[in-house]
Amino acid sequence: MAGTWVENEIGRKWDRCFTDAVLKLGGGLFLGSVFSLLFFKRKRWPIITGAGFGLGMAYSNCEKDINASLNQCKPQGRKCDEKK
Repeated sequence: MAGTWVENEIGRKWDRCFTDAVLKLGGGLFLGSVFSLLFFKRKRWPIITGAGFGLGMAYSNCEKDINASLNQCKPQGRKCDEKK
């Protein structure tokens, strides 16, 4: 049974976290801009709030994903067993 290196797995998860953060930040900015233009007379706070919600959701997902992989690995070894 072949394992993967913990560093490689965490690196892939960081890449996914970065991509997720960029997408959710963009989505929050877009939705905030739409709400700002349509409902709030071009105020800035809906855009900032949408971006904050997007980054907060990305941070929460990333934290859960990385903590799950760290808890799955053995503390004494450098290899992590894949459970699929």
